[in-house]
Amino acid sequence: MVSLLFFAIPSVSPVYAEHVLDIEAFAQYLDISQLEGGKFVLEIDGNSYDLYYGYHGSLDAMGGDFQDPTLSEIIVNPERKSLEITLSEVPERTDFWIRTPFEVISAEKENFQVLVDGVDTGYDLMKFPNDYVVGVFIPENTKHIEVVGTTVIPEFGTVSVLIFGLSLFGIVFLGRNLLFTTLTRIN
Repeated sequence: MVSLLFFAIPSVSPVYAEHVLDIEAFAQYLDISQLEGGKFVLEIDGNSYDLYYGYHGSLDAMGGDFQDPTLSEIIVNPERKSLEITLSEVPERTDFWIRTPFEVISAEKENFQVLVDGVDTGYDLMKFPNDYVVGVFIPENTKHIEVVGTTVIPEFGTVSVLIFGLSLFGIVFLGRNLLFTTLTRIN
């Protein structure tokens, strides 16, 4: 059993738990995207996913006299395997970033495609243990950003599986009835 006593002694340098206790200590680092960014909650098939987004990816922009763009909505487009982001107002050229969990969208070998108002655009990508951050420059008056991956939720949602199951059941049922009808006519 280890007991520690703490005294009010001024410290010259920071002290971390692994230095004091001679063990590894794990903690979650403060995340600037969760502290300073906007949060959009995406609801899909009864599950909630927190997506964080922001502008002016530099600390130099903090405290500046910048007017941020206005994000209207974020939707998942399962057919295109993409996230579609709609902006209602972009007053000046800026950068935009979005942080999304792997479950929402991912790409083979982290090779996404980013379209800004339909134009294929270069992007910056950071990978965290559970999510990606995709950053892109957007011009004034941008209306639509699309991040295209190779998988997106719901890849096979509950409704899709239910429809597939009912279709399979219907095919088996009809096939069986046709076979039975044909055999009775032959006899």
